[in-house]
This record gives sequence, structure tokens and C-alpha cells, in this order.
Amino acid sequence: MIAQSPESLTNQLDLEKIFGRKAPLHVDLGCGDGSFLCALAQRMPCKNFLGIERLLGRIRSAARKAASLDNVRLLQMESFYAVRYLLPAESVETFYLLFPDPWPKRRHQRRRIVTPDFLNSVHVALEQNGAIYIATDHLDYFQKIKGIAESTPGFAIDDADVDLPQSKFGLIFGQKGAPIYWVSLREISPVK
Repeated sequence: MIAQSPESLTNQLDLEKIFGRKAPLHVDLGCGDGSFLCALAQRMPCKNFLGIERLLGRIRSAARKAASLDNVRLLQMESFYAVRYLLPAESVETFYLLFPDPWPKRRHQRRRIVTPDFLNSVHVALEQNGAIYIATDHLDYFQKIKGIAESTPGFAIDDADVDLPQSKFGLIFGQKGAPIYWVSLREISPVK
């Protein structure tokens, strides 16, 4: 099911109204065709799942896959914007950012989603002890992500041994024998 367009592009989402219930929220940033999102939602029916994707064709594909799932909603929007402006503080139990565009050319790297500002916005949206799982097949980007995470207060890097459904890109890269690099960041309260 596709979530209705937000009433405002600056007001935070009313998650209980959107889902029709109060439950822990998991957010798939760049949900693509919805394969991962829907597999996860089937695995954990007691949780709410929000897929955020900017491309219309992918949102339509995800909507077809999610049609029979009551705990999935979709939002067509840039992920960073949604995290920064639309998700209420301490509303997300878990974020998933799987295979974000690495923008490997130096002149394009400013377009990468994982920045200190992005992680600060994620930190605000995460509930206490919430987590974000990030996967990439691009070693340079992985090293940059870890460096940004290590220098961003409010996160602890956890063991990234995860048991998650396979995403479309994870399957493609796995079949090619490409190594997949994972980082798991857990929200911690900064020392005061």
C-alpha cells in the first residue's frame, strides 16, 4: 500500500495515522523494488515498515509486492529529506540503507547520502538503542562510511553479523562474487 502524500512537505508524518496502529517502525531507505522490504515485513508482522524511494517505477514495483501486506507503507521521496524533515524524533527502531549509490567518481562524491549531516538526522529519528544497517559492495565507500560513523557522536559501531533477507542488489553482487561490506550503527546517548 502506498502511503498518501504527506499533507505537508515540512510537517512530520503522523505514523500512527498512516499505519492505523502503533508499532515499532523499520525504515528501508531507497527500498528499490520492495523485495527486501516485503520479505522483512512478512518476517516481522508485528512491526511497521516504511519504504522510501525516489524513483516512480521502483515505487510502483514495490507497491505491487506490498499490496497484500498490512504493515507496509511507501513514500516516494528523497531518503535524506524524509529522514531529516518528516520522521518524528525517536520514532524509528531500525533503518536499512542497502547499497546506496557509491558515486565513485571524485567529483560526484558530494552526492553520497552518508554524511555527518545524514547520520545526525538518523540519530535524531532513532529511538533509544535503535540501529541503522548499511551495506555496500564498494570498499572505498565502506571505509568512508566507517570513518564518518566513528567521528559522529551518538553511535556505537556494532558487530554487523546480520540475518536479513537478500535485497535485489545484494543478490546480484553476491552472484558476481563481489564482497559485501556491512556496518551496523547503534544509537547511544552522547556523553553529557
